[in-house]
Amino acid sequence: MSKLIIPVSSKDHIQGDKNALITLVEYGDYECPYCGAAYPIVKRIQEYFGERLQFVFRNFPLVESHPHAGMAAMTAEFAATHNKFWDMHDMLYENQENLEISDLLAYAKEFNLSDKDLKNAIENEIYNEKIQNDFMGGVRSGVNGTPTFFINEIRHNGSFEYENLLDAINKAVK
Repeated sequence: MSKLIIPVSSKDHIQGDKNALITLVEYGDYECPYCGAAYPIVKRIQEYFGERLQFVFRNFPLVESHPHAGMAAMTAEFAATHNKFWDMHDMLYENQENLEISDLLAYAKEFNLSDKDLKNAIENEIYNEKIQNDFMGGVRSGVNGTPTFFINEIRHNGSFEYENLLDAINKAVK
């Protein structure tokens, strides 16, 4: 049973109450089709548990398999510096088939962010340290694919289908 090595902190992207009973951490890749399938499931889980759950997203771009994942993660981190992380996170998953640089720059404009600054951030890998810290924390925690979930710091090794994830969370709470 793998445990989350790097505890959730203010450096993370968190939705929900930081003192919630349940913490769900996802290591994800914006280009991964399985992460794309998990995205609406996580939304349903968040809706179901409401204030009892905090959701944490950490970057785990598998750039060898998903050539746009690194740029997408950079785009999300760029948006985070403008308090738009969750908006961009959702945009990237909802438009997973469109992650070319031109698409990412267009998404920035949709959120009134500078496409020139984003292009510079991507070209100069300005947010690479944050992404690599997420990635290496995942590796140290036993993450070897995406999506990988941790429920209250314990790795969920089952399916991420709604009923399975819901049952696992309920068991962790009891």
